[in-house]
Amino acid sequence: MPQQEPETDETVSFAISAESRTETHTVVEARDFSFSVDEPTHLGGTNAGPNPVEYLLGALAGCLNVVGHTVADEMDLEMRNIEVEIEGDLDPRKFMGQSEEPRAGYQQVAVSLAVETAADDDQLAAWLETVEERCPVSDNIANSTPLSLAVDRR
Repeated sequence: MPQQEPETDETVSFAISAESRTETHTVVEARDFSFSVDEPTHLGGTNAGPNPVEYLLGALAGCLNVVGHTVADEMDLEMRNIEVEIEGDLDPRKFMGQSEEPRAGYQQVAVSLAVETAADDDQLAAWLETVEERCPVSDNIANSTPLSLAVDRR
């Protein structure tokens, strides 16, 4: 999430850089961190890290945790723990160049949150609705975001 508290009308930018190590292994630099993205061996990778679509689910889990605790604090709900289970169904045919349909991304994503709290059902429903509305990663998954790709020859 943002490193600074933005003004109400201020946009905060995030950036990463990445470089391929092999056909499937990418090393990503984000702030002071470095991580590997790779495919499992059964998909031709070296299993040096989670694959891109697993990182997407992991990013969603991390964002739901941050937003969940933030919203609970704002609602004065004691949220002692949030456990996140996420499953996404993906049809690889478009990615593999075997078909034009269905879309290349997840067909659906199901999130299950298990929370340790004394909140009642109504409070928990209001909390979940607010978390879903305010989570930037779930917003990017659920809604189309303008994307611009460019290529430079080196």
